[in-house]
Amino acid sequence: MELILKYFPDLTEEQRARFAALYDLYAEWNAKINVVSRKDFDQLYLRHVLHSLAIGKVCQFEAGAEILDVGCGGGFPSVPLAILFPEARFVAADSIRKKITVVEGVVKGLGLQNITPCCTRVEQLPQHFDYVVSRAVTAMPEFVGWIWHKIRRGQRGTLPNGILYLKGGDLAEELALTGRRWDLFAISDLFEEEFFETKKVVYCSK
Repeated sequence: MELILKYFPDLTEEQRARFAALYDLYAEWNAKINVVSRKDFDQLYLRHVLHSLAIGKVCQFEAGAEILDVGCGGGFPSVPLAILFPEARFVAADSIRKKITVVEGVVKGLGLQNITPCCTRVEQLPQHFDYVVSRAVTAMPEFVGWIWHKIRRGQRGTLPNGILYLKGGDLAEELALTGRRWDLFAISDLFEEEFFETKKVVYCSK
């Protein structure tokens, strides 16, 4: 928790309590359904929670903004972001049922009302969103093909509506193949921990 408060010192008591509860909730669920690698579970707040929150440093979502998390796995980045932005609304989508079971359990345990876990392929979701977030789900050209038509034009946060994607390494060639303009935000500029040295928030506006 100290790690979260280091970069987000202005959290409400409710937000602090929810972030503090994440470790035990994920430990309980991970023992049943392994969604977080056991070798880095002790680094949950660094490698999963804080990493997810990098998106919240790059773009602050407005009240009522609708955000889709594609391939949410165990709920990253959507669960930490839903705690950080309680007035925004999130859909956490994954096609693997057991992963959504974990997200449902964590969301219920936290009492989060602003996130809807959904077991589906994103192509089958009927609704549109202001932002799409994700963490290293697939190659960017394929990802953009899945979700571009689901993003509304407009601006429901500090950046225009679009994609906010967590990814590491050299991305130039992969992003060029999408045929779209991208902005790269180095997470090492936001958080000083060595883990973030090569990691980025990749952004494309609609």
